[in-house]
Amino acid sequence: MRWARSLLASGVSPSEIAIATASPADYDDHFLALRADANIDLHFVHGVRTITTREGQAAAALADIVVRGLSQSRLRRLAALCRDNGPFETLPEGWLRVLPTDAPLSTPSAWNRLLARLTPEDWPDGADHVPALRTAVDTLAKGSDAASEIGDAFLKGRALAIWRKALLAGPAASIDATLETLKQDDGLEACVCVAWMPASALAASPRRFVRLLGLNSSRWPRGIAEDRLIPDHIIPTPVLDPLPVNLADRRDFETIIATTADTVVLSRARRDSDGRLLGRSPLLAGRSDETYLRRNATPAHAFSETDRLMARPQEFAADPQAVGAQGCWRDWRRAEITPHDGLVRADHPLVLAILGGTQSASSLRRLLRNPLSFVWVYAFGWREPQSSAEPLVLDALGIGDLVHMVLDRALRDLEAGGGLASADTETIEAAVAQAAQAVAADWESERPVPPSVIWGRTLDDARVMAGRALSYGDEILPGARAFGEVPFGGLEPKSDAETPWDASTPVTIPDTDFRIAGYIDRLDISGDGKRALVRDYKTGRPPRGEIRLNGGRELQRCLYAFAVKALLGDDVAISASLLYPREPVDLQLDDPEAVLAEITGYLRAARSSLAGGAALPGPDTGGDYDDLAFALPANASATYCKRKMPAATERLGDVAQVWEAE
Repeated sequence: MRWARSLLASGVSPSEIAIATASPADYDDHFLALRADANIDLHFVHGVRTITTREGQAAAALADIVVRGLSQSRLRRLAALCRDNGPFETLPEGWLRVLPTDAPLSTPSAWNRLLARLTPEDWPDGADHVPALRTAVDTLAKGSDAASEIGDAFLKGRALAIWRKALLAGPAASIDATLETLKQDDGLEACVCVAWMPASALAASPRRFVRLLGLNSSRWPRGIAEDRLIPDHIIPTPVLDPLPVNLADRRDFETIIATTADTVVLSRARRDSDGRLLGRSPLLAGRSDETYLRRNATPAHAFSETDRLMARPQEFAADPQAVGAQGCWRDWRRAEITPHDGLVRADHPLVLAILGGTQSASSLRRLLRNPLSFVWVYAFGWREPQSSAEPLVLDALGIGDLVHMVLDRALRDLEAGGGLASADTETIEAAVAQAAQAVAADWESERPVPPSVIWGRTLDDARVMAGRALSYGDEILPGARAFGEVPFGGLEPKSDAETPWDASTPVTIPDTDFRIAGYIDRLDISGDGKRALVRDYKTGRPPRGEIRLNGGRELQRCLYAFAVKALLGDDVAISASLLYPREPVDLQLDDPEAVLAEITGYLRAARSSLAGGAALPGPDTGGDYDDLAFALPANASATYCKRKMPAATERLGDVAQVWEAE
């Protein structure tokens, strides 16, 4: 491309320039990318692959559904490419918001459940578009047997022409593979453009300035092999193929050399993509005047803006983006804390705004153990993207959500049928089984699920853990009523079940100005209202010993106990615990008021530190469970975090003491 640009700059007409090779397919994708970057009209004489165009991508998106089945991710891709076509034409702008983002929707039953519960209020314009969406889903679900009908319904114009051409070229069941091989004209005129073409085409239409690529052994001329169906000992290759490909390549090379009027540049690679040395083509025999072209050499004629900047380090160094990147890289390599590590100006309005918002136990844990991530999540709104692909197994967070949903539904059913306190083991098991079945149906409609065998085993494990949690043999409060997923601090209830207080009442941690909100996994209140048991379920493995704050990781027991006391009254005796139903193990929190006083000091210090501009890394930064580790330098836990931690600990001061708390 630099060579072509230099010729154009010297006044050569584009119609006199050609770039060719024996097998252009290996280079096509690279030339497409370079053409867009260089802004040169590079004509692909042999055509471009249809899937590199928008119309081809629309056909490919539809083929993905026809061959592999309907799912949410595939439907979203098709809808983005065919917004104004067929059934999508009547749907309002932003209609994709009615689809739950985490649900794979990979089965007809999942789509039916979704469509059955959609109401006009769910749509952006307030109208009922379920019939149109149902028509689209039903049409797409017909599969490859109705490929022609599906194409006519969803595609138009050139995309539909590509679809019909693919159906003529191969079977509908493999239309996705057929589309990969189809090519189309790139829309440029050969008589006014630089040409990129096969050597056979250049031999038939010579140009004055030619560059030949890929003159390596076995690449030009290409090797010849016997036919797999008719081997050489049955019918000799010269009889079966009078003009083998290697002879054709030699003939094309000689024709190009003989017919090019001005200049032919012969080019070969020294190494392949894996770094292995490549040999010279036998066509280069007798030609020893080679010029070694280094990839990082300064070009006489840069082919694009990017190439020009990379060729002029002084000019690139003055670019604001380069200045920022270089400064960030240098700051990351220093041991002291810099603005690129999270230092911001004191009393920044955005920091004060997120500190003044309502917090949760998880957000306060992030504030204590990873202040930098706290700003990224709550000030910048960064989130780890959620995949709608069906996983092989549920991760730890997914299993925890599943068990909590089963527990909440089973507890509501038990309380509605006489109360958990009076339920025997069989009643609890029946309620858990019924709840698991209902939760599984909702889960399959809204979230990715593993394969059926693994999903069934996961549900069995969830039923076992939920049964153990509800039948755990601890102290039973006299006349107690049990509540699940109890909201406080202004959160909306997850169901229509009764709550023991007004959920809209604000809860503020004393002496910190932090308002907190959350959902208590389970709350038992005695009949006389004088005692309450706060319980948080943990589906992982229990710790080896007793824990209080666990380095700032465990705040829920204490904060939830404080919220219950604040909402029910100071005369209520509160006990708080963590229940691990997998073992089962119940860890009671001794003296919640003393622990709250300790947490209050740490939170006060964290608020003051962050408001002062110290949004710095903490012990959880770059760890195994840091979902924003991608924004840190590579291998941050082993390099960057270790380098910065001493200075960050010193700057955070009293906040860092919570990391050592038991």
